[in-house]
Parts: sequence; C-alpha cells; structure tokens
Amino acid sequence: MKNLIYPCLTIRGKIAEASDFYIQTFGEGKISQTSPFVIQIELSGQKFMLLNDGPTSSPNPSISFMVICESEEETERYWNKLMEGGSALMALDSYDWSPKYGWVQDKYGVSWQVYTGDKSQTPQKFCPTLMFTGDNAGKAEKAVHFYTDLFPQSNIQGVLKYSKEDDDNEEFVKHAQFKIKDFVAMAMDSSANHGFGFTDAISLVVECENQEEIDKYWGQLTANGGKEVACGWLTDPFGISWQIIPKALSKLVSDPVRGQRVMGALMKMKKLIIADLENA
Repeated sequence: MKNLIYPCLTIRGKIAEASDFYIQTFGEGKISQTSPFVIQIELSGQKFMLLNDGPTSSPNPSISFMVICESEEETERYWNKLMEGGSALMALDSYDWSPKYGWVQDKYGVSWQVYTGDKSQTPQKFCPTLMFTGDNAGKAEKAVHFYTDLFPQSNIQGVLKYSKEDDDNEEFVKHAQFKIKDFVAMAMDSSANHGFGFTDAISLVVECENQEEIDKYWGQLTANGGKEVACGWLTDPFGISWQIIPKALSKLVSDPVRGQRVMGALMKMKKLIIADLENA
C-alpha cells in the first residue's frame, strides 16, 4: 500500500523504542527510514512517521487508530501488548458493534481501538479516527464533507447518527467512514466533557506530486479559520494538524551533499516551495 496520506506521531525522545514496540505488537512491520529526528515505519504496508521532537503537546484520544482485526484472538493479542504500561479507555469486551472490541491508550499516549470485524468492509488495517469534542462537537459531518470535497479519490462510505438509546445528541455522528486519496479515515462526535481536543502531537502528512497540489491543499486547509504554522505544518478550521509536503522531500533532505542546505531553506518556510528546496 502506497500511502500518500499517513499519520505522524510525536513521541519525544523515544521514537526508536516506540517503533520497535509497534512492530513487535502488530507484526508485519519494518523500519523504512531512520534518523535521530524521524523514523518511518510500515505496519501491514501502511506508513507511520514517528517524530522525536517538535510539537510540545502530547498525543490524546481525540485522534485514535481503529485496528481492524479478523479474529477475537488477534484482537486480544494486540490488546494485551498495548496494555503493557498503557490504560483502558473502554474495556475489552463484546459490544453491539463487535464481538470483541476495546479502546486503549498505550504507554506513549497513542490511542488504539482494537476491533474484531469484517475486513472486506474496511480492508485498510489502521484507520485514524477523529473525535470531535468540546467546541468541535457536532462538526464531524461537516469535516467529512470538507475533506472529501478537497481531496481526490475520495468518498463518504457511511454516516451513522446517535440513536435515542445512545447517551448523546441524536444530530451528532456516532461513526462515519470516509476515504481521501484512497486512505480510509473515520470520524465521530462526542458531547461528553473529555477535557481534550485536537493537538499537533498527531498530524496527518500529505505527500504532494507538485507545487500545484501543495498550493491547493495549503490554501483550502488554512482558509476559514485554519492557520499556517511552519515548515509545511498547518492547522485546519477544526484544529487538526496537517503536514503538506512534496513527495520528494525525504530524498532531498537525506541528500549527503545538500541535505543540510535543504533543511536550512525548509526551516525558513511556512508553505513549502519545491523549487526553492530543490535549488538550495
């Protein structure tokens, strides 16, 4: 699977340890790129970036990862590993939507929802799940439409609202599944007082083929309440952090001759300009 969108997890000072932990926990993994500052791993063919420094915030459950498991035994195996030094947010149990499901925050603060279900419905094993809370509660459906309108190869695969039996607003989204650039993500609203919201500790990276793509995504994600940050980072109108980068960035910064010059140029930018990076 060639992800052009993938998550970045800030795990300060422990990315080497964390990358080994995730590969051992989920299996079918490998380290695809390593440096003192960034490690990229692949889990079941999906890319994850682990960042050693940068954002001062810590991960929280506003962005978790749904893990699609094909058997209860697989679900329990992941749960037991993730609970080592972690904590349960929802107990591993049988629920209406799954014979075996649990929500766990691991020892690095990253949250995972291990779910026994039909893989044919969600062939992607790891799906980021965006939980809209606080001032954002009730905005999940608007966000899903915003993202699927912005990115190509996108569609909304389903939106389920809360029912009368649920302890939440019936106009709010209980679960939504959507695809952007062939990457499956999920969203939900929660009106409970969680005490957390979206931060830059977990961001979504978008690799772009050309400057036109960067300009388009940057412009629309920073409009109407979004904000430019630095070095290709931004926050969108819902407070979710994105990194809009050229597809060739890793090759440019790892170049033994001009890598440092590329990094120097990048550090001075907000929106990344491919020509200026290539000419550094």
